[in-house]
Amino acid sequence: MNNLWFFDNVNLFNLLCPHKFKDYKACHNFDLYKKSDYVYFEQDAANKIYLIENGKIKIGYYTEQGTEVVKAILSKGELFGEKAILGEEKRNEFAQSIDNTTSICPVGIDTMHDLMRDNRTFSLKIYKFLGLRIKKLERRLQLILFKDTKTRFLEFMKELCEDYGYDCDKSGDKVIQHPYTQKDIASLIGTSRSNLNVLMNELKEENIIKFNRKEIRLLHKMAKTFAS
Repeated sequence: MNNLWFFDNVNLFNLLCPHKFKDYKACHNFDLYKKSDYVYFEQDAANKIYLIENGKIKIGYYTEQGTEVVKAILSKGELFGEKAILGEEKRNEFAQSIDNTTSICPVGIDTMHDLMRDNRTFSLKIYKFLGLRIKKLERRLQLILFKDTKTRFLEFMKELCEDYGYDCDKSGDKVIQHPYTQKDIASLIGTSRSNLNVLMNELKEENIIKFNRKEIRLLHKMAKTFAS
């Protein structure tokens, strides 16, 4: 995917924040959030998009039974609320800070449309981003519908490798330092937390992974498969 989408793993805040544009620099600001603060709720008016200067944001929704479903965890440099660009009037998800030092740049949708109209390169970057986000969601949906839990988990690990992984030179392992809880991962791959815990322990016994609260280590054989 990185070969097709130059916009992946790019700091969107640095590229898109209005303070980079002379006409808008003086009239835009930043909002600060602490852990568990909501940026917006389901059914709120979709009249802004948001760029993350610092911190982490959880995107999700609640089922009719009140169960929280996490769609994504976003961090520094990323954008959310982007469906407002395409005409969404009401939010169908919530956005919540999961960091005590989250700083957000809100951008009114009219301002964003003005920037897109006046700057063709800027507009192209926005649409590239939207395409990438949709492509990732489609891939995750296909996995949930057609693949078993183990495959979904390993594919999600491959995605995490792209965003958070680095090589451990001595062992050949791939280390993933990520922001997700087991509950978040279970929700993202369409299984229960208990089933995920069983699966991860099985993979640990098979010497495929090691893990703790903040880190998953893909052992050499699996890391080599991901690299190929």
